[in-house]
Amino acid sequence: MKLPSFSSQNHHPYEPKSVLDIRRSPPSPVTGNSSDFNTFDHNTACLFPLPVENSEHGMIPQQQFEQGWDSNSLMKELGLYDDDPNESAYSLDLPQLPPFFQSDFESLNPYSNLFDLMSQNHDDDGNETDFMDDLILLAECCETQSFQLAHVTLARLNQRLRSPTGKAVERAAFYFKEAIQSLLTGSTRSSQTCTSYEIVQAIKAYRTFSIVSPIPLFSSFTANQAILDAVDGAMDVHVIDFDIGLGGQWASFLKAVAEKAEARQVNSPAVRITAVVPEEYEQESRLIRDNLLQFSSDLNLRFEIDFVSIRAFEYISFKAIKFMNEEKVAVLLTPTIFRRVGSGFVDDLRRVSPSVVVYVDSELNGCGSTLFRQTVIDGMKLYTTILESLEAANVVGGMGAGGGDWIRSIEMFMLLPKIMASVEYAGRHVTSWREALGRAGMKAVGLSQFADIQAESLVKGVQVRGFHVAKQGAEMMLCWHDRPLVATSVWTCC
Repeated sequence: MKLPSFSSQNHHPYEPKSVLDIRRSPPSPVTGNSSDFNTFDHNTACLFPLPVENSEHGMIPQQQFEQGWDSNSLMKELGLYDDDPNESAYSLDLPQLPPFFQSDFESLNPYSNLFDLMSQNHDDDGNETDFMDDLILLAECCETQSFQLAHVTLARLNQRLRSPTGKAVERAAFYFKEAIQSLLTGSTRSSQTCTSYEIVQAIKAYRTFSIVSPIPLFSSFTANQAILDAVDGAMDVHVIDFDIGLGGQWASFLKAVAEKAEARQVNSPAVRITAVVPEEYEQESRLIRDNLLQFSSDLNLRFEIDFVSIRAFEYISFKAIKFMNEEKVAVLLTPTIFRRVGSGFVDDLRRVSPSVVVYVDSELNGCGSTLFRQTVIDGMKLYTTILESLEAANVVGGMGAGGGDWIRSIEMFMLLPKIMASVEYAGRHVTSWREALGRAGMKAVGLSQFADIQAESLVKGVQVRGFHVAKQGAEMMLCWHDRPLVATSVWTCC
């Protein structure tokens, strides 16, 4: 059900009220620039912002961006000049994409009715039906370990899906086909270190994604707002993040903490983040540490960040994490940690007495399916919808012939790695995260009314039509038309 609209006209436009407000620039006239997709300033939505003129309200100055965030200086800082920028782990054939794609979801599935029929238009040669049939058959072959048939089916798919072009459903199918092929050939990415080129491109893709789509901003601000609500007034705050990504989402959290302390004329609390990361995350960890420390220093905020390897956490659970007396603990979960280590660690949650557990579900499959095929089907639905929403942003933004470049960048450096990871860990039996949290004595409490207001404010500021906020039980979801994209829920100890 769609949430009711709320008015925030009484809020002073220059006074941050929440983690969403501090990412918003003071109102400015519409310039008519084709890159101005909406009234929100997404430039401050991450730690790697686009250059901006005004450094107030949590924005990072243009000079700082120019000195610290161009690709050459980043590579120099990481000591990685030897990396070949053309040598990517995702060495796919990527021709120039057209500026606009048809966004019909044509996915007739003869095996079941799990795919909804979103369009009545079909290719005359039945090609879409064929490649969807073969993709599902390929997933079934992996599930039943019928590898000879899998390679035959894969060869057929490679003829039909030669490159990530065409409609959204075709490009999504191509990426899933590539992910399954990597799994069959043993060339998955989970234990490989990203090159400096890939890190730089991931930063650029994330920034672009945050500008053209509300998905990244919804995910980060709902989690941050839930944590702020739970730890408000504490002098020692400890956040355990199981999916830190590039860490940019914490810049707005730190800014909000500092703003609240300043408004109350009290000392800022000490904030500590523990990030549980893969072993191959050394370069990203250095990048995250250096820049969050610099950002917090500029805020005069006491801040620490620690990194714990997933392998260590898998063996000794929360004993791998340092805790201090009298600190309020918040835990941020996503499907990533459940895929990597299972759900057993959730039973230890009560021992660390978290003030809040926030689950950001970016996959919407419950992490409980034991069927490889079902993971592929669910993923095809989700990523086709995301790609359709990007196409709509391309059209509304009037990006022209170059619009395909940024779509391709987001697909390659944001979406493809997620698809690769979901396929690599598909089919493993993992207890549903809802069941695991309930078994651990946690209960869903929902987000605050203020988070509701901010979520509605976010989607109202998006120029692309079709996004809306809905609720299902205690979960708050961002939807594209009638299809959910991401959901956030808040849990506390019973």
